[in-house]
Amino acid sequence: MKSKNQKRGQTILAYVVLIFLSFLCLFFFYILIVNATRSHADLQKGFSAIPGSYFLENLKNVANDGSFPMFKGILNSLIVSTCSAALCTYFSSLTAYGLYAYDFRAKKAAFTFIMAILVMPTQVTAMGFLRLITNMGMYDSLLPLIIPSIASPAVFYFMYSYLQSSLPLSLVEAARIDGSGEFRTFNWIVLPIMKPAIAVQAIFTFVSSWNNYFVPALVIQSKDKMTVPILIATLRGADYMNFDMGKIYMMITVAIVPIIIVYLLLSKYIIAGVTLGGVKE
Repeated sequence: MKSKNQKRGQTILAYVVLIFLSFLCLFFFYILIVNATRSHADLQKGFSAIPGSYFLENLKNVANDGSFPMFKGILNSLIVSTCSAALCTYFSSLTAYGLYAYDFRAKKAAFTFIMAILVMPTQVTAMGFLRLITNMGMYDSLLPLIIPSIASPAVFYFMYSYLQSSLPLSLVEAARIDGSGEFRTFNWIVLPIMKPAIAVQAIFTFVSSWNNYFVPALVIQSKDKMTVPILIATLRGADYMNFDMGKIYMMITVAIVPIIIVYLLLSKYIIAGVTLGGVKE
């Protein structure tokens, strides 16, 4: 009887903690949406948890603001983030598969080299990267925001660790014996096994690329090629007489919608991966 009461108490405590953590996560989204429904004058008065009546007006002000192209910026961010997520997850998975499934003399050296790049911050190579893309004629273009995502040491390491725990080499050998080519084996056998890992890294890469401000600020100059973070910074740095906090909160609210959609689309693969990992044969 005592053990049942203890288990019941632990269960209640676990639910209380989970509810509290969920409240902390959702509270800031709620305040963001509430602030997007309030006017600049109302926001200056201080905090309020009650929604206002300026949601449509703030949305209209952001959409009709001639100082920056909001919808073009969202489209640019979608193009950059989607392409970056696709290229990053595919080629990182391919690289991880190559180092995992093949034995060659420079295997350890290649792995060490990739891990060494992982600890190198972006700011260190920023000026060299800027000079390189300028000499290649890609300055003020979206390509420098997409192409470098092919090489991602962090995603590679995650994929490599996932392959070590989920892909038996006997399956690859069986495919080779059956006459399957290497790329066919990777695309039709390995990639389906890696779906949960790809979904996780696709979300992280998409969000990281969507929120990236440093590199686009260096590369992009034209307003019609700016991404969402630059547009939000443009709103924040507006003239004080034309400064509108309601527009900024509305822009941030609009900016997080694609991230939520991507998570909802890919979350089923994450759940499937966790469920699959919990099944013992």
